[in-house]
Amino acid sequence: MRLRCCWPPEVLTPAGLQGQVCLRDFTTWKVGGPAEWLAEPADARELVQLLAWGHRQGLALRSIGAGSNLLVADQGVAGLTLCLRRLQGSQLDGSTGLVEAHAGEPIPTLARKAARLGLAGLEWAVGIPGTVGGAVVMNAGAQGGCIADCLESVRLLDPADPEATVELPAAALGFAYRHSRLQQEPWVVVGARFRLQSGHDPAAVSARTSANLHSRTSSQPYQQPSCGSVFRNPEPLKAGRLIEELALKGLRIGDAEVSPLHANFIVNRGQARAADIAALIAMVQERVQRAHGIGLETEVKRLGF
Repeated sequence: MRLRCCWPPEVLTPAGLQGQVCLRDFTTWKVGGPAEWLAEPADARELVQLLAWGHRQGLALRSIGAGSNLLVADQGVAGLTLCLRRLQGSQLDGSTGLVEAHAGEPIPTLARKAARLGLAGLEWAVGIPGTVGGAVVMNAGAQGGCIADCLESVRLLDPADPEATVELPAAALGFAYRHSRLQQEPWVVVGARFRLQSGHDPAAVSARTSANLHSRTSSQPYQQPSCGSVFRNPEPLKAGRLIEELALKGLRIGDAEVSPLHANFIVNRGQARAADIAALIAMVQERVQRAHGIGLETEVKRLGF
């Protein structure tokens, strides 16, 4: 369903547009070269204006959120990069369990808000280092839960027609393990609607949420730059276990290292380049393939490669 927006998309110079901005500070790995054009829209109006400008210029478009699960090439990326992390905000109905959230809302923040209202279903998300938009696109998950379990619908913009909002039900998104149809489509996620389980004791939901966070922070290298989990689990096996069994913890290329704490994390020890991380990913994949005959797939989205 397409809903016409009430603001004009045509502008000569979009607000906040910058050229040749280094993306290092826009990714959790702290690597990456410059974006040809970059902007951080503060609201939906600015986002529509930027999309319209980029379409008129014929620029390749990409949108990012918190920059987790993202590896940006050292040489940077051409076209227009939109960082949506400023598009925050959410509305939660404690009686019905209906939750509306903007794309830039941090998913851990949303999980905490839900817990305080006694809404169950997002306790697993408290340790996910990303935004609502990115979590929907990737069908993010942890602790046995994932976005597909509670998503009701998603709001999208089409860069070719940004004055119209498209709303799709979750059933139309082709969800699978760490996958959605949105990974192959040009649409930009602007918001999502979730249906959580109401009527629970807020203290109990908050306790489960905090326990999940403690479990993740105590077993994963949250104090070092990383992208989160690098490899998808080849179910029923676990990628981290396969890598650890090959004694690859601590393996390094430059300042990129397979975390000694959790083998499915690659950390930046300070001066890693994107090329170092990419080479280390390939080395781990080659060794697991050679030892186990399993081709590990990454959860990482690459830009500029």
